[in-house]
Amino acid sequence: MNLTLWIIAGLLAFAFAGAGLMKLTTSKADLLPKMPWVADVSEAQVRGIGAIELLGAIGLILPPMVDIAPVLAPIAAVGLALTMAGAAIVHIRRGDGVAAAVPAIVLGALSVFVATMRFGAESF
Repeated sequence: MNLTLWIIAGLLAFAFAGAGLMKLTTSKADLLPKMPWVADVSEAQVRGIGAIELLGAIGLILPPMVDIAPVLAPIAAVGLALTMAGAAIVHIRRGDGVAAAVPAIVLGALSVFVATMRFGAESF
């Protein structure tokens, strides 16, 4: 189970790091065709969401990898799950439909799974 959790955490970290870096390095105008929701928020908010996603990705992997404060990994997973809950709500409220919220729901559910297992039976 530990290997499974590492694989899921790695995939989550990859996805969140990529999304976070894109939000941090791409202008709001360039993000608009791919992410229509950015029209409803300020550029600072887009950058803030990107920073949260990138820090969460780092928090999933780095602390347990270097064995310094590994409890930060499930805390990061909880933070990412909350971020994805917010993303799903935004998509549904905007009228983007449930299909637009599915990636956020899946990533959020995987984050909850990692947090639950790392706080519980498979803690570091």
